[in-house]
Amino acid sequence: MSSNSTTCASDDNLCLVTQHQLAVIIVPTLLLAATLLTLLVLVLKVYCPDRKRRSTRVTPPQNNHNSTHRHTQHTHRHTHRHTHRHTQPTHSRRNLQGIDAPVGINPLEHEELPMQQNVRPTLSHALRRVTERPHGAFSQITALPKVFSIQSDGSVSLYRASMDNRAVILHVLKDDANSREKQHFLSFASFLSGLGPHPFLPELMGVVSVRPPLMMAVEELQQRDLLGFLWSCRQSQGGRSPPCELTEKRILIMAGQVASALLHLHAQGCVHGNVGARSVLLSRDLTAKLWGLGPAHRRRTRGGEEEEEELEMKKWQAPEVLARRAVSASSDVWSFGVLLYEMVTLGDAPFAEIRTNELLQHLQRGNHLRQPPTCSNSLYTVIKSCCRWTLQDRPSLTNLISKLQTEVASANHRTAIRVPQPMDFEKYLREAGFGETINYAVL
Repeated sequence: MSSNSTTCASDDNLCLVTQHQLAVIIVPTLLLAATLLTLLVLVLKVYCPDRKRRSTRVTPPQNNHNSTHRHTQHTHRHTHRHTHRHTQPTHSRRNLQGIDAPVGINPLEHEELPMQQNVRPTLSHALRRVTERPHGAFSQITALPKVFSIQSDGSVSLYRASMDNRAVILHVLKDDANSREKQHFLSFASFLSGLGPHPFLPELMGVVSVRPPLMMAVEELQQRDLLGFLWSCRQSQGGRSPPCELTEKRILIMAGQVASALLHLHAQGCVHGNVGARSVLLSRDLTAKLWGLGPAHRRRTRGGEEEEEELEMKKWQAPEVLARRAVSASSDVWSFGVLLYEMVTLGDAPFAEIRTNELLQHLQRGNHLRQPPTCSNSLYTVIKSCCRWTLQDRPSLTNLISKLQTEVASANHRTAIRVPQPMDFEKYLREAGFGETINYAVL
């Protein structure tokens, strides 16, 4: 029975099975095993697509922005729906450093958003320098009241919060933001990170980019915006609040800080294009830090294309910008001169007597900002040098900073600036040119 050619009797079942075992037993068994193996591979592919990705962790250099913790006492505690919606599980760590994250979360998930080709590499590279924060890292979250000079766009809400015992301002992207708004938000965070640290730029302390709501945490400056502070100095002169002792020496010191920030931006290839008291933030000790970088970011991402919605800021812009030419470092110097005028007048609108659509012609005739009664001759000389018609005649920022430092040594540090007129908000809006954008289209 060892040979396949052996003839078996019809009633010898053992012989018959042995003779046909290849076709009856072995082949069906192999086919069944192959089928089961194929099904197993398909199941693994369907239910474990990111197994390989989870097994690989990225460990960048540690971020030192948040290595120092200061102890502060908080007397009130507020909660916000964003804090509880994405609270980390009890077994995960509350304070995550770098881009470390709980198992199962991809810390670079933001890179999967549809990015423009010229933005995506910068985004992924720059955001790795910023500390990735979980939602649970923020506490005492309260809505920030809206003010005239600090306005966010419709897709972003502002909140005051605490992080690592430091006060921060949270820029929170709304839940219903579309993919374009998400891309813009993360691109702006990348832009801020790429500018690098500077003592007179607000510090970007962290981002939440892993899952919604997306957030940016920027250090809070307690005095908020310079324009509001200048107006409060007027109000304090009426006896309704503690006096505001803003001297010419203090103005020159703050101006030098803003000029230093501008010089840093220009060294990074960034023209601010939005310099004014509304774009400067003040700390409790009156340290000035330059903000208002939204227009600069939009120009960079759109290749220098100008923004029509910025037309109401024309009274701060240089003549070449009014004539629809590109902003430059020299046009920032012009706007800096207007900022000095705002500071020494405690928040007056520049060229108050001139309509916005007549301003370029007014400047072409050789007219300048008038010398305010509160402005010394030496400070007015600096203002006029910044606001010269020809770009080449304006001082460089390096020379301007040196001039301001020289003026500080001899400036009045005893007499506070006084403005007799109370603040009239409606009048300011008219004099600053708000609402005249449609008329300005004739230029």
